[in-house]
Amino acid sequence: MFKLSPYISSTIWGGRRLIEEYGVKTDKKNAAEAWVLSCHEKGPGIIATGEFAGKTLREVYEADRSICGKNGARFSEFPILTKFIDARDNLSIQVHPDDEYARRVEGDSGKTECWYILDCDEGAELIMGFKEKISRETFKESIENGTLENYVKKIKVKKGDFFFISSGTLHAICKGVLLAEVQQNSAATYRVYDYNRLQDDGKPRELHVSKAIDVTKLEEYQGVPENYKRKGNAPYTTGYEQLVRCDLFSVGTVKTEENSTGMADENSFVSLVVLEGDGAVECGDEKLKLTKGDSVFIPAGSGKYRLSPGLFLLETRI
Repeated sequence: MFKLSPYISSTIWGGRRLIEEYGVKTDKKNAAEAWVLSCHEKGPGIIATGEFAGKTLREVYEADRSICGKNGARFSEFPILTKFIDARDNLSIQVHPDDEYARRVEGDSGKTECWYILDCDEGAELIMGFKEKISRETFKESIENGTLENYVKKIKVKKGDFFFISSGTLHAICKGVLLAEVQQNSAATYRVYDYNRLQDDGKPRELHVSKAIDVTKLEEYQGVPENYKRKGNAPYTTGYEQLVRCDLFSVGTVKTEENSTGMADENSFVSLVVLEGDGAVECGDEKLKLTKGDSVFIPAGSGKYRLSPGLFLLETRI
């Protein structure tokens, strides 16, 4: 069991709430994203505590893939990436390919993801799919003539909302939204529209229109599929709410009370990210203090762990 220090990404749309409220440390001008659980080569997390302190999670995983558990055997790489995202401004309207397309075209995994809204400005929105089913020709024309925003579905959001975004779903995080994201371990992103913004170098960011047209589902967003809401046995004695469970990951929230305990069995690691509160987690003879923004990795097979009351956590398994 150990804490992770995140990789920090600074962008033209990012804010500073993760620095000011979630303990993120960086010399960059903003913290648009904090990759709080990452084995990705573009931004691996650094182990901050224990015998592996100073190593990347990627190094430890490559030396001993059993830390993922039996369920990890079906993945060729570490399976997920978890982020905080602070959108001070709109993110680009974008889409991610599925596994087949990404492996064939990008040499990467596809990207299905989910979002838990940590906070947002009043009236804040997400873009998610289309208002109704449209044709490939209409999609292409709307990009070319600048009318894409007339066709997309905009959803008002509030703190605590949850969204599942399968690969191929056109989407965007809009300004004033702070969220936690659990995704496939992939950087395959196709930008469709970026509001004609310029980067610091005065150039627009690259768009990937042709690839986006290849992979986008031209339909209305339907939310979490019913078969991804199955509950199963709760992995905690109290306070657990499952948000989604699919072949890629199982994500839920944990609100700890007295005697809150969980189990890291042989099937999967457990990722705990503190969204609110202060406290501690104990596993075996180890004890880690926890505060808002902390990310803890518990290897598969570690057994029972205990959480102090007063914590609100995002929990992920595979």
